[in-house]
Amino acid sequence: MKFTARALTPYVSARHYFGSEQRRHREAARLSLVQLAAVVNSSKSTLARIETAELLAPYDLPPRLDAAFGTGEHFYGLYQLAKREAHPDQYRRFMDLEERAETIETYEPQVVPGLFQTEAYARVLLRCQEDSTEEQVEELVAARMSRQERQKSGSPPFRWTIIDEAVLRRQVGDRNCMHEQLASLLAQGNTPDSKVQVMPFRAGPHSLMGGALNMLTLPNGSPAAYEEGIEIGHLHEDPDTVRKWRRQYEVLRANALSLTESAELIRKAMEDYKPCDTPPS
Repeated sequence: MKFTARALTPYVSARHYFGSEQRRHREAARLSLVQLAAVVNSSKSTLARIETAELLAPYDLPPRLDAAFGTGEHFYGLYQLAKREAHPDQYRRFMDLEERAETIETYEPQVVPGLFQTEAYARVLLRCQEDSTEEQVEELVAARMSRQERQKSGSPPFRWTIIDEAVLRRQVGDRNCMHEQLASLLAQGNTPDSKVQVMPFRAGPHSLMGGALNMLTLPNGSPAAYEEGIEIGHLHEDPDTVRKWRRQYEVLRANALSLTESAELIRKAMEDYKPCDTPPS
């Protein structure tokens, strides 16, 4: 059966236009996807997904395309527009990067970060999505717990998380659920591969109050940042943009409680959720 390339819709968005321009220049140069992949040091599957707008181009690909096609900063300029669009595939790429990251640094203003959640705590949170069936919730819980598997391996990533004090005060599930979750958080608060700090209420407002932030460092030293709001997130791989988020994260870390002070505050919060012993009847 003869292969028929998928029809493109270049004017739907900047990402679609980027993909259509890549195909147009590739076909004008009489290059197959395999041949272009060799020229720009990428993979055929990645380039194919970019052309059909299933994937946003990695930040370092546009300059290589411009060099390959002699297009000046054409692809670089298109990328500057496309990267500002929010797409679900950014989260999928973030998950791929997280699986490979050597260092994972997070800030969460409202809930315990996913990599530190207990199964019971995660289940209560995921049930908040009213349009999810119980089967879907269980699938999401399993997926979230699977993200923690690397921590049990011989070479776990180094995790550093900063949580707002609100995370300790907002009860998720019953008292047993919260007590178990805070006990788990406390146990991971100062180990060789994980650290936990608390940003106290008394520290006042700060620049990251509006959402969650994840900072990743890959084995080759490449950085990435993922900022997340209520319904959308943005993945940043451009070093200059990541550097901006890095500075804000470091200021937050400097103003948070020390590891010892954080552990003490978590311990005190646990007292509020200490399970009540039911007297024998």
